Amino acid sequence: MRAAVIDIGSTTMNLVIGEDDGENIKTLETLTNVIDIGRGAFYQGRISQREIKQTTGILENYKRLINEYAVTNVKVIATTAVREAENANLFIDTVFRKTGFDIEVFNVGDVIFYLDSYLSQKLKHSYPLHEKNLIIAEMGSGSLDISVMEKGYILTNLGIPAGTLRLKQFKMLLDGSQAEIYGALNDYIDSEFAHIRQITPKIKIDDVILVDEMYSRYLQNILPNKKRESNFFKFTFREAHQLVEKITEERLDEIGSRHNIPPYIADCFDGYSITLRKLLSLVRNRYIYILETSLSEAILGNIIFGAEISKKYNKANQLVSAARFICQKYNADLKHAKSVAGIAEQLFSFSKGMLGLDEEDRIYLILAAYLYNIGQFVSNRAHHKHAEYIINSMQLFRLTKREIKLIACIARYHRKAPPQRTHPLYASLDPQDQIMVQKLSALIRMAHALDSSHRQKVKKLEYEETALQEINLIVHSTEHFTYEKAVFAERKRLFEELSGNKVNLIIKKAVA
Repeated sequence: MRAAVIDIGSTTMNLVIGEDDGENIKTLETLTNVIDIGRGAFYQGRISQREIKQTTGILENYKRLINEYAVTNVKVIATTAVREAENANLFIDTVFRKTGFDIEVFNVGDVIFYLDSYLSQKLKHSYPLHEKNLIIAEMGSGSLDISVMEKGYILTNLGIPAGTLRLKQFKMLLDGSQAEIYGALNDYIDSEFAHIRQITPKIKIDDVILVDEMYSRYLQNILPNKKRESNFFKFTFREAHQLVEKITEERLDEIGSRHNIPPYIADCFDGYSITLRKLLSLVRNRYIYILETSLSEAILGNIIFGAEISKKYNKANQLVSAARFICQKYNADLKHAKSVAGIAEQLFSFSKGMLGLDEEDRIYLILAAYLYNIGQFVSNRAHHKHAEYIINSMQLFRLTKREIKLIACIARYHRKAPPQRTHPLYASLDPQDQIMVQKLSALIRMAHALDSSHRQKVKKLEYEETALQEINLIVHSTEHFTYEKAVFAERKRLFEELSGNKVNLIIKKAVA
């Protein structure tokens, strides 16, 4: 099988063409072109017409080469610069009209998914990736994308604005000696790492793996004793100290010239060296692992080998893992959240045909059921509104902004007033999504009612439709259900209105 991947980054555009060669990828062609998309996107918030023309011109050359290799499977992706540009839609539309390439804009979760998937295959004989608690980081020009993972499950993803191009732009604002500028860079990066340090005490991190193709290959130029036989190697605290000493002893252009490093890379080595030291500070051992590979190669591996995380680590399970971690982060009642999510999922299975729901809607309900209570971290009063705001500001593993918005709305309407057009976030949804929110809100309201005491009284749940077109919801419990029954009587109304069926709650004594 032969495939091609084009990665439109902040400072470079990369093309890699490869084919299946047993357990490995045989690289047929690689091209790298320097571009300035990040400069416009990060400074002015827009990609200029000059940069758009530059991009389409390069892509036309790539297209000719792809055709020469008779490649039919092509994936074109863009990351931070395009993602953050105000005119991203115009950029994507122009590229499509002029080249026929349809760009997929990656978020942090997408980047980490492909990297983890590729690492699982690449390191399967050399490193137990899913047996350890890890921080996986990908060094880019626009951002440093980080994932905290617990034995293969993602806890959180975040992209911090400490990519090498951003750091270079930050340096241009500074005035001082080389040592003072280095100190300011250190303070800036340290402030960006503060959030990571807040997260990591909750889990013991075994190792940090840095995925980096652009800068790490030049480490052995600057550190001549840093010889290695593999592109997966340890970088130690001592080596980091030596690197910083060399970086601060002379100008970066002189380092680049003496060690045969391209100027656009040498200019960023001070920020890169600081980032290495900060990553080292996140683990107790005195080293991190560096894997020299690219996001393009990771995607290529996924296309050619179908390199997927195993079913145990599929998207739904990864999202639930992240949701549970968020509950812990906001001190939400995790047992209650798990109980409501379980009940909500059963209600979904019972009624999805009746309500006209699709199977892919299930995960939105489950995530909303886990997260609706995090608003209490702000205040118990109007906590449903606080939850909506917090969720809508999140980045969740491989979910789009639209999907995040859906989950935020479903979580909001677990109590109080049902969805209304006067509510801004709900009103911003298209009509079909508004209907879906109403249906899933109806289910989460009933699920919440059945565990409204936070005591997990439901031991078994059954569902039956009667000849009178009524629904009997049968709860088996070992405890009294008086409080839950009263709450349920109010919370079932939205479901009854949407389905046209009366719901009867029947309580049966469960065997202890």
